[in-house]
Formats: sequence, C-alpha cells, structure tokens
Amino acid sequence: MRICLLGPTEHPVAEPFAGGLEAMTHALAAGLGARGHDVTLFAHRDSDPRLPVRLWAPADFAPSPAAARDGRAPSLRTVVEHHQYLDLMTRLAGDLAGDFDVVHHNGLHELPLLLAATLRAPMITTLHTPPLPLWESTLAVTGPRSSFVAVSEHVRRSWSHCLSSVVVRNGLDLTRWRSGDGGGPAVWSGRLVPEKAPHEAIDACRAAGVPLVLAGPVHDREYVEREVTPRLGAGATYLGHLRHEELGDWLRRASVAVVTPAWDEPTDWSSPRRWPAARRWPATTGAPCPRSWRRGRGSSSRPGTSRPWPVPCGPRAAWTDSTSDDERRPSARPRG
Repeated sequence: MRICLLGPTEHPVAEPFAGGLEAMTHALAAGLGARGHDVTLFAHRDSDPRLPVRLWAPADFAPSPAAARDGRAPSLRTVVEHHQYLDLMTRLAGDLAGDFDVVHHNGLHELPLLLAATLRAPMITTLHTPPLPLWESTLAVTGPRSSFVAVSEHVRRSWSHCLSSVVVRNGLDLTRWRSGDGGGPAVWSGRLVPEKAPHEAIDACRAAGVPLVLAGPVHDREYVEREVTPRLGAGATYLGHLRHEELGDWLRRASVAVVTPAWDEPTDWSSPRRWPAARRWPATTGAPCPRSWRRGRGSSSRPGTSRPWPVPCGPRAAWTDSTSDDERRPSARPRG
C-alpha cells in the first residue's frame, strides 16, 4: 500500500525523541516499512534517515520584512507551520493526487482536517490528545471529512461530542522494552514540563526514602529551573535526554517506574511502556492509567500529593494503592 504518513514538523522524528508523538510516528513508520508498505513520511527534515521511508521535508518559508513587522501577527512558528501544511495539502490534492492509497494524519495541525475533502485518497486521523480548539472549530464548520482512530478509550470519549472514532491503541515493541531484574533506583521519564510533574516524583520518592533518576528533554526551562533543579541532589539525579536503549537499561534496573501526570494523560501507553521493563510503578491518577492497574503491578496516589507511596524493599516490593475502587475505573476524572 502507498501510504503518506503526516508526522510532526516541529521536532525530528529521531532519537532521542522530543516526545511521545515523535516516538510513535517513528515506530509506525518503521513498522509499516518493515511490512513492505511504500511509506512517504512528511516530517521534520532532520528525521531519522535509517527509517524505511521516503522523507518529505516541509517547505521552507519566511515572511517578508514588512509582514514580520505586523504586531498582530501570530508567532513565526505558527506562520511557518501553516505554510508547511498548506503546501503539503495543496500538493496532495494537485500534482501528487493519485500517488497514495491512503493519507494518515498523525500530527496535530488542523489544515489536513479542513482540506481532507480535496484529496483523492481517503484520510485517517489519529487522535493523540484531548480536544484541541482549532480542531473543534474546523469540525464545527466542515464536519468530519476523515476517518478517526483514538489512542485510548478516554480520548475517544473526550472527542465524542464532535466526531466518531474507534480505539486503536499505540503498539509496544516488547523486543525493545524487555523486562529486567530491578532492585535499583526509581525511574521517572518523560518531557520535563508542568503537566508531567516530575517535581512530584522527586517529592514522593524523597518522602519514601527511595533514590530517583529522571530522564527526558527539557521543554519548559522556566518550570525546570523553578521546580526541578532546586529539588535535585539528596537521592534525586537528572540523567539528561536519553535514547530509548539507554532508558530501557535504566528501567530494567529500576525497582519502580514513577508516572506523575498532572493532566488527563491522553494515552494509556505512558505507564505500560514502562512496565515490561520496570518491575513495579506507581502513578498519580491521570485518566487512562487505570486500564494498566489491572495488570497488578501499579499503584496510585492523588495528583498534587506525595503520599503515601511506601518504600519498596527490592524488585518485588508491594506498593500500596491510595485510591478507592471508584477512582480506579477508567471513566474516573479525579481532577476538577
């Protein structure tokens, strides 16, 4: 099948990944290519050249000096991204019409939704997040012009007021995320941003007397300098931005993997990604996480608290769950 995969353009689809969207786009492109599909990946020009795809780099654009002086103009990044997706969709409807059997919108821009009806090939869109304002606006005017899949039941429900979707969960390569013996420090991994709340992981592990290592890209430097850096030391260490192989090594040595979403984490992949490698993991009650607790390897605490994750005494330590049965149901919305 000839597939045009629309990925993110702000960061390369390459390790070390800037976030989950880049990581899952990479896995999807690699998997489709390995299965013999003819894949063209629209993504940042510095994306992984080893992927079995043709890379379609976004068009360059710079506004004129006169336009750049417009004080009411959106950010340069917004203008450039608008141009890139407009050029993409115009070409897919024009000189590249008929070159693809399906277009898979795996990004976060609204223009593919707006212009999907101009394409000869059908479009499928993956919903990675809770509802986005510009997507809702587009759908309100045009209606759904794409088929939609959601990465979790929570995401499907959150979009159900404006579109219908089916759940297709993100895959997990168990040859990469292998189990380990555990027994080492706790591990927290992800983007260092307020909604991931790594500072809560530090507070919780310090209260429990558990050493913690953190890994991930710094996407909000002001937050990190205010909330994370002052908490480092005394058993809390920041490892930097790691490739998946390095992160997997740390998780296999971990006594516990800590997950601390301070928002409705859109995918139930954020915790299970870690449990094949880590022996145990506690989490705050971000919306889709409860689906994974049924595995019997997770426990939880309320967001914004460091209580009461008890000290693990080795790789098989039991961690007490501090939420009620009702709060563990996938439909729970613990935050107002």
